[in-house]
Amino acid sequence: MIPKALRDELGVHGPTDLELTASDGRLELTVADVPAHVEEQEGFPVIVPDQPMAPLSVAEARAAVERVRR
Repeated sequence: MIPKALRDELGVHGPTDLELTASDGRLELTVADVPAHVEEQEGFPVIVPDQPMAPLSVAEARAAVERVRR
């Protein structure tokens, strides 16, 4: 079980694939990458997941942008 505060920080909701690795004597838990490819849509490149995914809410998208900015 992963504590709710950590799940919230990682953006983990419901069933999510996680990767566990060892580094410098510590365990690191990260959200697994989603396999995807690039398609052209209306003349623009768009990253499309290879498996169905739930869309992000506006709040989830903003939170993801803020995590990257830190």
